[in-house]
Amino acid sequence: MAKVKLPKKISIGLINSLGAGVVPREGVEHIAVGREKELQSLIQNLDDMAEGVAAFRFVIGNYGSGKSFLLQLLRNRAMEQGFVVADADLSSSRRLAGSNNEGLATYREMMSHLSTKTRPDGGALVSILEGWINKIQQEVASTSGMRPNDEGFDDKVEDKIREVVQYMEDLVHGFDFGSVISAYWRGYRTDDDNLKNSALRWLRGEFTTKIEAKQALGVRVIIDDESWYDYIKLLAKFVAEIGYKGLLIMLDEAVNLYQIPTTVTREKNYNRLLGIFNDTMQCKAEHLGVLIGGTTKFLEDPNRGLFSDLAWRRRTKESRFVEAAGVQEFMGPVIRLNPLSEDEILKLLQKIADIHASNYNSTALGIRECKSFVKEIVNRLGADALLTPGEIVRDFISILNIMHQNPQLKFEDIIHGDNFKPTLAGVDAHESDTDVAEFSL
Repeated sequence: MAKVKLPKKISIGLINSLGAGVVPREGVEHIAVGREKELQSLIQNLDDMAEGVAAFRFVIGNYGSGKSFLLQLLRNRAMEQGFVVADADLSSSRRLAGSNNEGLATYREMMSHLSTKTRPDGGALVSILEGWINKIQQEVASTSGMRPNDEGFDDKVEDKIREVVQYMEDLVHGFDFGSVISAYWRGYRTDDDNLKNSALRWLRGEFTTKIEAKQALGVRVIIDDESWYDYIKLLAKFVAEIGYKGLLIMLDEAVNLYQIPTTVTREKNYNRLLGIFNDTMQCKAEHLGVLIGGTTKFLEDPNRGLFSDLAWRRRTKESRFVEAAGVQEFMGPVIRLNPLSEDEILKLLQKIADIHASNYNSTALGIRECKSFVKEIVNRLGADALLTPGEIVRDFISILNIMHQNPQLKFEDIIHGDNFKPTLAGVDAHESDTDVAEFSL
């Protein structure tokens, strides 16, 4: 098989990220295996969002099954297609609601990760606003024949900006949102960096008091723990109005909501999520996509998961016809990541071996070695061992690194040696084996 030629930044990023058990930010499409139907279903959501429809999907699978990988794959695809994307990992300090601004913390995290095709690494808010202003300036120049320094040019640009702002004012919180956008334009027009920075701080949810916001921008409200989702809807509408296809937000590690110890706080978060779900399903939001990555326990646990709430259970439980037919549905709100096949696992390992060999200018392992590796894992853990792609890949890259650093060692000697102990599924995730059944041979 021919070696894969990738830029050094991408190949090293892939090797280092996968070896550490985290999903690479770039280059995931080069190691994508399986999940074609799941990805195609999510891409259909992107097409719908571009037409003004909202979408909400759960991506459910256990640790190492590829949830984050699939989300990252879609994130990159969405940016390529002209969407604005914001993502965040939920945690004990970042939730959907809470008594200590945990919901606002999630909003701030998403805004810091706001990304576009030209700014894929986050921090895209400035480029979105200034790109929009520059586009309007070019339109005014081409239609009026005026130059930027001509008298009246900025007035015509402001008229165009006001059209978008007025369109937003009819929506919930739209007047204040539009006022802040206008303030950014005034700062841009007059080279007032303080005014521009104040507008950016407000949009990022960084003002802590209404008095401070009124002094800086003349608006009497701030984005807070109760209202942040309303501003996500406004942002989706805004970016669609100025030339993007929509806004995709991705919240991973939803198991952190399941792990909230107090019932009242956990239910408050589930209710906030239900409000977002209903909004998108009833088309009360436009050009907005919401993806939630979570474990099976987060969804199905009857005591603490979403299934503990009858409203959630009714919305997300699989149809009895799907269960009876023994098939998988990809058009419902829940996408479940089933185990990869043996052929898909082997194809994944070969892709990784080729990238590793190309990066270090060495000879790639062949399919025979990949098969031997998987067979040895099964022999050591038992034929009924439950293995996830995440654990297999980490062990495989570890062996590739050892061979690169110690060229005198043979692949067969390493995997057949007494010191080779495959990673048990779920051990690093602090989960029991029964919680991580994803790939069995």
